[in-house]
Amino acid sequence: MMNSLRCAGCRLPGAAAAVAAAAAAAKTASPSHLATADLRIFRRFTHHDGTRAMSGTREIVGYGVNGSPNYIDCADFPFPAIRYREVTSEICAMREKELGDWKKLSLEEKKSLYRHSFCQTYSEFQYFTPEWKLAVALGLWSVAIGLIITLLSNAMIYDELPITYDDEHRQAQLRRIIQLQMNPITGISSKWDYSQNKWK
Repeated sequence: MMNSLRCAGCRLPGAAAAVAAAAAAAKTASPSHLATADLRIFRRFTHHDGTRAMSGTREIVGYGVNGSPNYIDCADFPFPAIRYREVTSEICAMREKELGDWKKLSLEEKKSLYRHSFCQTYSEFQYFTPEWKLAVALGLWSVAIGLIITLLSNAMIYDELPITYDDEHRQAQLRRIIQLQMNPITGISSKWDYSQNKWK
């Protein structure tokens, strides 16, 4: 009964009485209470308003990922907050038939009921898609372009290395560091034996 009322879009029992009681309480309440009641109604109206508008007439059946009425296929949250498709008269008829013996349902009707609630099966949304190939290709292309830019910059933009980078000048610089005993605790000078004039 509740299922058919929900499919038909009817108000559930007690809703009209609750609205009438709220209207009667608003007539007898003081202005400060009215302001509080109006604020409470306003907050209730605007909470998840955009998401609810996008969900249309889909039935809210659970909490979902974060409590907002949206649909997502995810193994971490296997039960979405809303059904995948909106309610139609055919689905309502099948839902009434669903309440009876499931052996009387055909395979196509069972699949249709499943597709009404879910977009994909577990095997469909966990299928290993070939999108990783595109990601790897884009990464390799980025590395190749970076290497080409680096090589062209070294060949055409930057000047030649200064003369102090050749072996003779580097050896002279090393001798100068040892003679001045630069960084004798942990540096190069700490590895030089000054008594025997050779490396330790």
